[in-house]
Amino acid sequence: PHPKPSLRPSPIPNPYPNLTLAPPQVEYAGKAVENAGTAIGVRCSDGVVIAAENVKLFKMMVPNTNRLAQNVDKHIIAATTGFAPDGRQLLSQARDEAHHYEDTFHVPIPPEMLANRMSQFVHYFTLHGSLRPFGATMLCAGYDEEKQTHELYMVEPSGQEFRYYGCATGKGRQAAKTEVEKLPLNEITAAEAVKEIAKIYYTLHDDAKDKPFALDMQWITEGTDWTAASVPLEVVDEAIEWAKNKIAEEDDMDEDDEDDA
Repeated sequence: PHPKPSLRPSPIPNPYPNLTLAPPQVEYAGKAVENAGTAIGVRCSDGVVIAAENVKLFKMMVPNTNRLAQNVDKHIIAATTGFAPDGRQLLSQARDEAHHYEDTFHVPIPPEMLANRMSQFVHYFTLHGSLRPFGATMLCAGYDEEKQTHELYMVEPSGQEFRYYGCATGKGRQAAKTEVEKLPLNEITAAEAVKEIAKIYYTLHDDAKDKPFALDMQWITEGTDWTAASVPLEVVDEAIEWAKNKIAEEDDMDEDDEDDA
């Protein structure tokens, strides 16, 4: 007699035998970001501001020579934190994606599309056995001409990407997120956001424990005609001075309250 056919499905050969999920490596990549400088992104009423804490590893380093926040395209800005060489690779890849999209479709790449392509690129490096995940997180923001709106995204080492009103990553992410959540993001302007971001950084910074740092800031605003640009150094310096004065005022008020008590 003929044997009865099995009802069990036959095993399907894996077309990608070298692809394996590597959660420990992804976790290690996340640790690299958690131990790196803080990066903050804020979507305001008239634009987006992103900033990165550029730690001065050596006293003789020349400022603004290794910026962590840069332009990706004429309408897109980005910042990275984590393992610096990995961050530079992500910025380079983002520029390639933007260039190839415009070369193919003859229109600027939408911020959502760039974030999606970058998340796929990063995720691939968590799957292939001969590769390792990127030890860096990227914030990217830009203006979508079709939607007529400005958007902010963050791509994590695992390949996840989300759209945000405000976000933070790096060693000070928890405290920075708490401060960002207090801001009226739908009301403040980009110029005001630059000051508030500077205040967050100098509130978190401990002169006794932390190394000196420079603030790398990029913005894309209605005032710049939705063109990506570096925040002028004089604007950053003014924001830092305002932040330090504001922190000092708040400290004096706290001391007065303690004396009254």
